[in-house]
Amino acid sequence: MRKDAAVADDRRGTHRARHRAVTARTQPDVPDEELMRALYREHAGPLLAYVLRLVAGDRQRAEDVVQETLIRAWKNAGQLNRATGSVRPWLVTVARRIVIDGHRSRQARPQEVDPSPLEVMPAEDEIDKALWLMTLSDALDDLTPAHREVLVETYFKGRTVNEAAEILGIPSGTVRSRVFYALRSMKLALEERGISA
Repeated sequence: MRKDAAVADDRRGTHRARHRAVTARTQPDVPDEELMRALYREHAGPLLAYVLRLVAGDRQRAEDVVQETLIRAWKNAGQLNRATGSVRPWLVTVARRIVIDGHRSRQARPQEVDPSPLEVMPAEDEIDKALWLMTLSDALDDLTPAHREVLVETYFKGRTVNEAAEILGIPSGTVRSRVFYALRSMKLALEERGISA
């Protein structure tokens, strides 16, 4: 008894959907949800099978194309209602055009790169670098001004001993001597801050 009632309900539901679709044909610019459901029930399966062949079995892409096709059909319900016969040829044409447009747009833009290798690549930790620079700057402040300026000129600005001597206006031998003692002082200052060689 329940089975017969369910079949009768299905028939009434299908009848109502067709009645709504016919009603929508008399009101061309009023697409409704029932029309969309009817389109989906009648055409989604065959349309998906057709599109799957077009997209070489990529189910996700095929489902997206079918969804876009049915949305376009729903938006153009007035135009479809005025047409006589089945809407399936129109749906097939729209789906094929969506696949072609998607193919052309993928050809026009650069190939997408899979981000997964980037996720496993180690990246330099900027926080550690910032903390190191702060510690280094703090240790430099512990040095005498003469030692600090020779280290800045030679190590941080990358100048030779002779270039640093010319800029600082002191002999090259003095620059070498100050660099030697500045590095010793710097090592001690860093060790006091918990950083060893």
